[in-house]
Amino acid sequence: MQRILIYGLFWALISGASMAQDLRAVARVEMAASGITDTQDGVDMSLALTQAVPYRIFALDAPMRIVIEFREVRFEQALDALDRSERVETLSWGAGPAGWSRLVLGLGVPMGVETAALETDPNEGTAVVRVRLRDVSRTAFAAGAAEPDGVRREPAPSAPPDGAGRTGRDDDRLVVALDPGHGGVDPGAQRGGHDEADLMLQFARALKEALLRGGVDEVVMTREEDRFVSLPARVSIARAAQADLLISLHADALAEGRATGVTVYTLSKEASDRASATLAERQDRQDILAGVDLRAQDDQIATVLMDLARAGTKLRTERLAGHMVTGLRGQLGELHKRPRLQAGFSVLKAPDIPSVLIELGFMSSQTDLSRLTDPDWRSRAAEGIVDAVTAWAADEEARK
Repeated sequence: MQRILIYGLFWALISGASMAQDLRAVARVEMAASGITDTQDGVDMSLALTQAVPYRIFALDAPMRIVIEFREVRFEQALDALDRSERVETLSWGAGPAGWSRLVLGLGVPMGVETAALETDPNEGTAVVRVRLRDVSRTAFAAGAAEPDGVRREPAPSAPPDGAGRTGRDDDRLVVALDPGHGGVDPGAQRGGHDEADLMLQFARALKEALLRGGVDEVVMTREEDRFVSLPARVSIARAAQADLLISLHADALAEGRATGVTVYTLSKEASDRASATLAERQDRQDILAGVDLRAQDDQIATVLMDLARAGTKLRTERLAGHMVTGLRGQLGELHKRPRLQAGFSVLKAPDIPSVLIELGFMSSQTDLSRLTDPDWRSRAAEGIVDAVTAWAADEEARK
């Protein structure tokens, strides 16, 4: 069924010349290429920008309005010069939340966001935000009007007072946090009609059941459905559950090279290779383009207490990664040619939880894509992870 009202976050992957730009820099509106046009059942709006910037769009009620926030755009000219629509009664602009600019369309009739997209010129680096609004019922508009949850800043995870390696529970239960990558407005890699977000959610659900059957006491997932969850929020969910370990699940795609096979990543400021650095940067970039500011999180995470806590967790993380490679190899046989790599993935930055990111394959590889969609292969991969978690937990218990 077609979605008649969409509110939340929209983003675009920037490529070519625009990839080198600072996505947090100030853009300007190009009035000559911008406009608002009435259609038979709604409004089409285009806003030309001097460069691509993160943005988000949502509806608010009482009064009815569509809000577009940019990070950030300088409205130097009066946007009153834009062609006016009978359905858009007012147009206002100015500063929004810290670091954001806000454009507000005051509506004369209820309309929902049918589509929104940011198109970039790979040569010039300029961009156009295109929004299509369509008439909806008053009830549907009111039901969908809300500030988007996905862009609220989550507090950075705090370090335990003693810098301990465990998360503070006083019981012997084994709690695992599973993080199926991407979701919602961020589908991740896309190949052959498959989205990385969907594949990882399916795998995480099956892995959760396998872990529970294998003796894990509790499994918490950072998302249970197809929705956007920011990288800092994923870490916070794991910490709130007092998880003993965090496993982030991905199946990315690489534009260059012929990477194939399973890889287990741990956190490092220096990536093992260029491809690893690209993957980590891409994940952070998708959060930034969805309107989530990671800079404050990095500033808070880089405190002395957190560095101390992370140092105490590092050996436990390395042992977890080693068990993951062993467990997966035991069930799947051949893995990536370098199955143990490091990179600066933000989702691995919990200071007191051993965390690994597993690339289950690369959707840019037809071989890997076939495996990722094969129920038997997925089942064996899940069993390999269960074997690894079981072995790691026993190893940790023996070291007490």
